[in-house]
Amino acid sequence: MNRKLLSCVLVAAALSIGCGDSNGPNQEGRLRLVHVVPDVASLDVVVDGDTVATGIGYLGSMDYMQLKSGGHVLQVSETGTTTTLVDQDVTVADGADYTMLVTRTPQGPIGPLLLTDNNDTPPAGTFRVRAVHAAPSAPAGGVDVYVTDPDADITLTSPNASDITFGQVLPYVESAVGTFQIRVTATGSKDVLIDTGPLTLDDGQVRTVVAVDAVGGGQPLNFLVLDDRD
Repeated sequence: MNRKLLSCVLVAAALSIGCGDSNGPNQEGRLRLVHVVPDVASLDVVVDGDTVATGIGYLGSMDYMQLKSGGHVLQVSETGTTTTLVDQDVTVADGADYTMLVTRTPQGPIGPLLLTDNNDTPPAGTFRVRAVHAAPSAPAGGVDVYVTDPDADITLTSPNASDITFGQVLPYVESAVGTFQIRVTATGSKDVLIDTGPLTLDDGQVRTVVAVDAVGGGQPLNFLVLDDRD
């Protein structure tokens, strides 16, 4: 994704989803970065020429950082090297939250996958969750996603989402507080590739569940839960 396109995506996304109550009084935007490149040990992050994070390990992330609205230059390199893996102009809108997943695509290159976050307070008694496909070694034909009660038999149910391919972000779902389980299979199969086990979310929490590769790349696939809001 080129710099101009990324900037346009950020602006358009910010107009569609607001995150006002999660930011400070100046309504600055917020951005965090998550390391999901399976064959890179750790990452360093530079914003506008200043190093803001070093040694982020695989499946690790930065806390949200506040950035003034407008344009910023974000660069990511492998820790201990001078090789820039990501070099992007980022336009941040007032009151908006963003997550940038640094990924390796199924085709090989490393690049950013930008998410616009909705960290507004969920309705009373509910939580909000979404899922992201960022596992380059998942079946090329796509995956099916099942969200069920814990230990439910998925052979008796239809998937909640089908034919999900790399880079897709499923819409947020709001649900009454409680415990659920996510399982991922190859499209059309009931053989489980990822099993989160029971996940319990409480009132007002927001989470992002990310499908990822094993350390070093390949299968068995794994998952990461990002704590967006508590």
